[in-house]
Amino acid sequence: MSRYDFQIPLTFKHRIVFTRDVFGAGLQDLAEVFADAAGEKRGLILIEDAVVQAWPRLESCARVGMSSIGFEIAGLAVLPGGERVKADDALVREVWRLIDAAHLDRHSYVVAIGGGAFLDAAGFAAATAHRGMRLVRVPTTTLAQCDSGVGVKCAINGFGKKNWIGSFAVPFAVVNDFAFLQSLDPITRRAGLIEAVKVALVKDREFFEWIEARIAGLAALEEPLLEACVERSAMLHARHIAEGGDAFESGSSRPLDFGHWAAHKLESMTGGELSHAPAVAIGLALDVLYSVEVGLASPVLAERVLQSISGLGLQTYHPALDWRDEHGYRVVLGGLEEFREHLGGRLTVLMLKDIGRGEDIYELDIETLDRCIGRLGVGAMKV
Repeated sequence: MSRYDFQIPLTFKHRIVFTRDVFGAGLQDLAEVFADAAGEKRGLILIEDAVVQAWPRLESCARVGMSSIGFEIAGLAVLPGGERVKADDALVREVWRLIDAAHLDRHSYVVAIGGGAFLDAAGFAAATAHRGMRLVRVPTTTLAQCDSGVGVKCAINGFGKKNWIGSFAVPFAVVNDFAFLQSLDPITRRAGLIEAVKVALVKDREFFEWIEARIAGLAALEEPLLEACVERSAMLHARHIAEGGDAFESGSSRPLDFGHWAAHKLESMTGGELSHAPAVAIGLALDVLYSVEVGLASPVLAERVLQSISGLGLQTYHPALDWRDEHGYRVVLGGLEEFREHLGGRLTVLMLKDIGRGEDIYELDIETLDRCIGRLGVGAMKV
């Protein structure tokens, strides 16, 4: 046998910009995004239809703005968005068709403007066309600006499981334009902050205390607080990805997925009726209660977390938690095995010891989980 082992080091620049009115008053910030880009600046602009409905002049502003910084627009398309575009590969195939029709190459750009699900599907198309094109994400929701929009993953659902089909692909740039947040309905805008609560719980005690102290102002959607919270959340997510030592999740520990094993299962169980932010709120509540039940964390911690969730107007219970299969087994608990398969290797779930301090555990007791779900189900635990 002859054997040759080669090390292939890779370095990626993960560029994240915070601005306002990126195609208008903030146009200079957009120009700086492309200032050091090699080769021609040419590509597609893809916009989620709901964003166009909220911003009727967005198409023309995007055309004028991108053209003014020397970007050649090979096509602009308004496409469907929301969780439905992750249910199958229809949007992915349409983006592939647009890329091919415009004769773009792998040095061309796909500029995607929309919410997290739209960016996931469009991003997966960009990551797989020509084995990877340059993607510029412009997240338009609180949830996407806080978390998924600044990540390095893209995916659609498959086999009834969330994010089963996907890729790791570092975007060329992420442009968080705070102006877009103002077009969201108050419930959606506020709910997206649950990812800020999550990342603060696992990474930054001071940030969680900052959120606690300002929960009334955040719930009231005071702009300076909202924007500060989004930026701090995004930076914690990005720093973990860039500096945590496992950007492409080769290992089995995923602290940024705290509370997500149940959240993803609940989303698929309800066919998307329970969207990501409310599902994460329930998943966080469940895992915090479990942390207390097994003696890792204090009951005071659970009270603080539950109060923060309720302060954002989110519930900690959904009837799907109590759905059972023909054998009497809670369906949601199937999310543990799906989570293990998705991350690979041994089941590894982060639980909390304290704010900003977690511990990986490798087995969850079903009877204890049943008790925690029962606690969430009582009327006092509902918002």
